[in-house]
Amino acid sequence: MLLTHEKWQGFTTRPICPPGSSEVSLALGCASRDEVNTLVEAGGGQGGTADVNPPEDHGFMFQRTIADPEGHIWEPFWMDADFASGDAPAAQ
Repeated sequence: MLLTHEKWQGFTTRPICPPGSSEVSLALGCASRDEVNTLVEAGGGQGGTADVNPPEDHGFMFQRTIADPEGHIWEPFWMDADFASGDAPAAQ
């Protein structure tokens, strides 16, 4: 859930981090490179900042990042399942 500050304070008495800080990075496994791109573009179009870190394309793995309005970093990524299991050679 994405909550307003007021709503969040109903769940905890801990302070909200100041703007510009990053306290968490959330990796999201995706089924394809296209899904990674779709999530990042959607997040950027809804108030987040797309590609706060440079995209990474290693052939067998692809990731991009989004900073949400609170500064949390979301990392949608795709990894070739065969490569991850050791059943495929490394990409050149």
